[in-house]
Amino acid sequence: MRRLIIYFISATLVLSACKSSTDSTEDQDALTEAKGGKYYGGIFILNESDYIKNLFPHNIVDAISYRVANQVYEGLMKFDQKDLSLKTGLAESFTVDSTQTVYTFKLRKGVKFHDNKCFPGGKGREVTAEDVKYCFTLLCTPNTNNQGFSCFDKILKGANAYYEAAKKGKPDFEVEGMKVLDKYTIQFTLVEPNSIFLYNLARPFTYIFPREAYEMYGLEMRVNAVGTGPFMITDIQENNVIVMKRNNSYYLTDKDGNQLPYLNGLRVRFLKDKKSELLEFKKGKLNMMYRMPTDYIIEIEESTAQNKGEYGEYELQRTPEMATHFLAFVHNKNNVFSNINFRKALSFAIDRKKILDAVLNGEGFSHGIYGITPLEAFPGYDVKKIKGYDFNLDSANYYLKKAGFKKGSQVPKLTLQINPDGDRNIAVAEEIRKQLSENLDIKMDIEVVTTAQLVENTQTGKSDFFRLGWFADYPSPENFLWFFYGKNVPPSFDQKSYPNLTRYVNPKFDQLYEAGLKAKTQEEAYSHFLKAEQIAMNDAPIIVLWYDEGYRLLQANVRGLDNNAMQYRDFTSVFFVPKAKK
Repeated sequence: MRRLIIYFISATLVLSACKSSTDSTEDQDALTEAKGGKYYGGIFILNESDYIKNLFPHNIVDAISYRVANQVYEGLMKFDQKDLSLKTGLAESFTVDSTQTVYTFKLRKGVKFHDNKCFPGGKGREVTAEDVKYCFTLLCTPNTNNQGFSCFDKILKGANAYYEAAKKGKPDFEVEGMKVLDKYTIQFTLVEPNSIFLYNLARPFTYIFPREAYEMYGLEMRVNAVGTGPFMITDIQENNVIVMKRNNSYYLTDKDGNQLPYLNGLRVRFLKDKKSELLEFKKGKLNMMYRMPTDYIIEIEESTAQNKGEYGEYELQRTPEMATHFLAFVHNKNNVFSNINFRKALSFAIDRKKILDAVLNGEGFSHGIYGITPLEAFPGYDVKKIKGYDFNLDSANYYLKKAGFKKGSQVPKLTLQINPDGDRNIAVAEEIRKQLSENLDIKMDIEVVTTAQLVENTQTGKSDFFRLGWFADYPSPENFLWFFYGKNVPPSFDQKSYPNLTRYVNPKFDQLYEAGLKAKTQEEAYSHFLKAEQIAMNDAPIIVLWYDEGYRLLQANVRGLDNNAMQYRDFTSVFFVPKAKK
């Protein structure tokens, strides 16, 4: 997603009996052996440090909602959990014509939506090409619950004409570039070749859901998720737990003929404190832990590496992530952040390496002195060619004076808005406040809000200085540069701005970004994207803090949960082995 890191829920879900979210990982001693050394059974329990915002596909803009929804919904395409390569999802196959603009998709036959009361008799029906057309037409319709039109904007033929007409009511025509050829075949015609179209079909915005669910639940699809995925949501307790059970009608089997998924279900808890989460993991009440308390990282690394000590029995997974953490400013609000020299002064005043080493205890891949695109995430895209900002007090004071301030004490007090993320963000914000005070004599308050509130405030311009973690939802540098695309900025603060939360606009950046999208080769696209990224960093629209690295602890009996740079999680093929065989 590319994703950021609450509504009151009056859900009308089909509830099932389930044990308390504090129970241990039950059923793992009562596994049933399958073919090929696999085992059926068990409930996989994991934690997220903040609550979901929205599970409706067209409005999934945060990483936590994405990770939950990915177990429930599917698109035409999906990612391989191991290497993030594209593979077919609901599509059985597809072809592309010689012009690279006509894509024809054949759907799998016999795939059914989850059983749900939105269907007659509560029984899920078969997915057809008309369902794809319905979801994608809705994606081309402007409404407050749709943040995903960018998947087709200036890409799918006729999408923009339909979108504009839909502002005045339901159009009396269809999207020109989308045609149902038969019950299981749908064809898309693009305006011109596009380097990310297939990636777009694997993103949460293009998950497929039934018309019946949307017509019954409307905006309440944010918690009433009806998809085709390996798991079905059976219970949601706000800020406490989300329970999912196995979809017994799931269409996939493994290479040995075992029907997937292997697990009986999933349970997602929402503990905010990382030390409490680690304690629950050590008690066996969680099967996985993502991100460690910073003051435990060194001990965990040493113990798991030597297979001894308090953490020696667990598996530690770590990999550089397609994730960048940064501070962002709203640019066109006629405030202090509208001044490019002031933004540069702040950019030079922060010691990022100190934050990574002293505050995060090394839990990150590198401090952020280049661009927004993370290091070593995309082979062939050399982020080190981007000139960013490193700690330099002489430069900080120089640009502060250019901004019109003889000294930092003249600057109005700043307010940085953050979400807690298990107190990690709070610790980072405290260090930033200390550094700005000591280095430039600039005072700053810290306001802690929920992730959902932060997302809302940044989209509506209610916050003009905030901390974000930007997580890729497909493996391309474009996924990060999209954050700066000026043509996504609405004309008024009365309208939500997504993904360009800073409302940054530079026509030269937009021109190069668009050239990268139209490129016919990856090398050509990357050349345009690098130039665009340098233009953006010259304008200092954000302060890059660090490029992330994913740390995960797994219980020793977990199999099939590969770590990857996107934290893309697919529990379809995850299983437990008997603890005696670990």
